[in-house]
Amino acid sequence: MSRPLDGAVPSPNIWHHPQTYEVENRAVDPDGAIEAAMRSVCTWDGRDLLDLGCGTGFHLPRWAEHARSVVGVEPHPDLAAVAARRTARLPHVSVRVGTAQRVPLPDASVDVVQARWAYFFGPGCEPGLTELARVVRRGGTAFVIDNDARRSTFGGWFRRGYPMVDPEVVERFWSRHGWQRVPVDMGWRFESRADLESVVRIEFAADLAEAFLREHGPEAGLEVDYAVNLWWRRF
Repeated sequence: MSRPLDGAVPSPNIWHHPQTYEVENRAVDPDGAIEAAMRSVCTWDGRDLLDLGCGTGFHLPRWAEHARSVVGVEPHPDLAAVAARRTARLPHVSVRVGTAQRVPLPDASVDVVQARWAYFFGPGCEPGLTELARVVRRGGTAFVIDNDARRSTFGGWFRRGYPMVDPEVVERFWSRHGWQRVPVDMGWRFESRADLESVVRIEFAADLAEAFLREHGPEAGLEVDYAVNLWWRRF
């Protein structure tokens, strides 16, 4: 695999398991709750949108249905190449290799930014926030989607899997920097138990993943309730 750009924050899931992460992307938020929450804040219809940390470009075609232009930026060249192939027939979509700390776009060049489970995890992401302030036009909006570790089945798993992440500290960070929070209840909905198990195993250490799968056994079905925070800021 190609070497990610310097400064990139390693992803334990999509970087090492892109095919399984594709399964996860298909399972996440099947009813579109995150997009609905974003649209309650602003629309990207006819505007220029940046998907920062776009991975394999799963969401780029969706943004392209309504946006004037879409740029995906991804620090891992191999994933960016997949995203470029995925959108090759969409003339108003482009993919570039870059990081949140050094976005390869001109000043004031986008109206809407999405960063979904990518880089912006609270304290430490200040360089990325500086770049957002540079590339977003006046009146534009940035969105960050991240886990809400205080609620839901997945939130409980996340607390156990990543005890170093203090949700209170994270909330204070975003509030201090002028961002607002929209709590969103969504979920995972899988097509098979095998898919559910494979995704849990790329998200958590092996021992915890097996414990979670025992707790959420086959009798629990193919869905997992999952809460996220949609952080947003107008520029």
